[in-house]
Amino acid sequence: MESTDDERWMRHAITLARQGEARDGSHPIGCVIVRDGAVIAEACNEVDLRHDPTAHAEMLAIRQAGARLESAELRGAVLYTTLQPCGMCTMASIWAKLGRIVFGAGRDDVHRMYFEDRHLDTMDFIRDAFRDDLSLEGGLLAEDCAALYVPRWAKVPRAQRINL
Repeated sequence: MESTDDERWMRHAITLARQGEARDGSHPIGCVIVRDGAVIAEACNEVDLRHDPTAHAEMLAIRQAGARLESAELRGAVLYTTLQPCGMCTMASIWAKLGRIVFGAGRDDVHRMYFEDRHLDTMDFIRDAFRDDLSLEGGLLAEDCAALYVPRWAKVPRAQRINL
């Protein structure tokens, strides 16, 4: 897939994130899964809307893609997400046998409240996975994606941090 295609799909994920931000109970994380140049699933984070801690954009999109394809395996598909995936979403991507993960904003682009705070980098899961057919690319349109979230230098009261 060419970089212009990657940018196109990441811009679509950004649009989904903005749509999510505008809805009560959703959050500005967008995800689109593409295979053979076509969208097979898309979602934004709906944790509060669904009262479900697993309703991350990536998880919802993986479930949607599996249902659409009637398969738990998403070989050859690319997952585009506006924020570096958490551990749960990373492991689901591995188990779904996605071919590629492309994310926008990473750990160093946004406030650390979005990530596990135990010196754990979920991208190590990809490196250490038993699969060698999954590639990972980060930083695509990172500034545009990071603008959706709390900046890394912001003073966020402890009670408002989402990773506690």
